[in-house]
Amino acid sequence: MPGTPAPQAAPEVPADLTSEPELLQRLATADTAEAKRLDRQLQAIWSKSGSTSMDLLLQRGRDALEADEASVAIEHLTALTDHAPEFAEGFHTRATAYFRAGLYGPALADLGRALELNPNNYNAIYGLGVMLESLGEDKRAFAAYERVLALNPHHEEAAQGEERLRVGVEGTSL
Repeated sequence: MPGTPAPQAAPEVPADLTSEPELLQRLATADTAEAKRLDRQLQAIWSKSGSTSMDLLLQRGRDALEADEASVAIEHLTALTDHAPEFAEGFHTRATAYFRAGLYGPALADLGRALELNPNNYNAIYGLGVMLESLGEDKRAFAAYERVLALNPHHEEAAQGEERLRVGVEGTSL
């Protein structure tokens, strides 16, 4: 999505990996350096489908996005979501591909499915905020950015989005 970083290759799982709830709890109060490490750990968890074949499809989709080939990414990611319908990151990444292809309806549907499966994926919530903002839904976009920042206070793009929309949504005080 414009302004949304391309989903990156699945990072290696750090040796001190803990559970998602614990990582999210630590992220909420972490300093900047710690937040980057915790984010990498969460991305590693969210990028593992449990199947080497499905992880390969995810990687191929991400590689196609990085090469600016949204239609190729959609093909790989559709195969992934067809074969792993409970894997949230497949839907999140395909939403990015759909958005880049200008297919907003399918992108919104995939973000909805990704967030049903993983409501704490702050990058998917951020993507939803970007889409809502691009559609003129500033109040809903602002709320999405706020939710991102509640989960990951160090998410710079969400902080910028929230700041950009703040006056229009909250107004100014006298």
